[in-house]
Amino acid sequence: MTDINTGIIKLVRSLALKKNRDDEGLFVAEGTKCVRDTWDAFQCRYLIATRAWYEQCGNASHYDRLVLAPKGQMARMSQFSTPSDVIAVYEIPQHEVDTERVRRGLNIVLDNIQDPGNLGTIIRLADWYGIRDIFASPTTVDVYNHKVVQATMGAISRVTVHYQELDNVFDDFEGLPIYGTFLDGDNIYAQSLEPRGFVVFGNEGKGIGAKVAERVTHRLLIPAAPRQGQRSESLNVGVAAAITVSELLRATLTT
Repeated sequence: MTDINTGIIKLVRSLALKKNRDDEGLFVAEGTKCVRDTWDAFQCRYLIATRAWYEQCGNASHYDRLVLAPKGQMARMSQFSTPSDVIAVYEIPQHEVDTERVRRGLNIVLDNIQDPGNLGTIIRLADWYGIRDIFASPTTVDVYNHKVVQATMGAISRVTVHYQELDNVFDDFEGLPIYGTFLDGDNIYAQSLEPRGFVVFGNEGKGIGAKVAERVTHRLLIPAAPRQGQRSESLNVGVAAAITVSELLRATLTT
């Protein structure tokens, strides 16, 4: 155990930026639930907390990484509008792709997703359905962005996001089906779908990019109800992901 110092404060504040996260190999989780849900999954560099938090929620396993800080200093480091009483600084893990696992099951592919909340929701969705691998284009928002970490509600500890050029992913797993949703696709509810391969979701404003769209082998449509007056032009990508993944996995969920 130690007390907070200027160096640690500067480090934690710097991790709000992706460049610094990459340089340091560290990211931040904040808040009691988030820290509890991720503590066993990542190597912890610092557990920064108020004394009151540690006395109520801490245990002996935290002690050698514990940094005590008063509420005022916690506020300087927090990325919340209302600062929490605990911040964990974790080492960014190095993941290798489990090729057999990818070939056996369904995997999510993200093409240029920009909103941290959407990425966090999709990671949480993947966790719910037992999907362990997400492949993301290099332009997709960083999984260790503070808002993404919080939005996953702990699922970041069980779902791995691999950042790769998507063409390379499809080349490495040639022959697997590649699903994507399009306005000119085939009704998803009328298709015979295989619960393996890749399912692609695109940018919030532009959808799946043209280059990735060319690789899609099964173009699907989530149909809207017959129009009765005005309606939304499109679905949020997180909502579309939930509908599509659920339908792809329907057979495995009803056996």
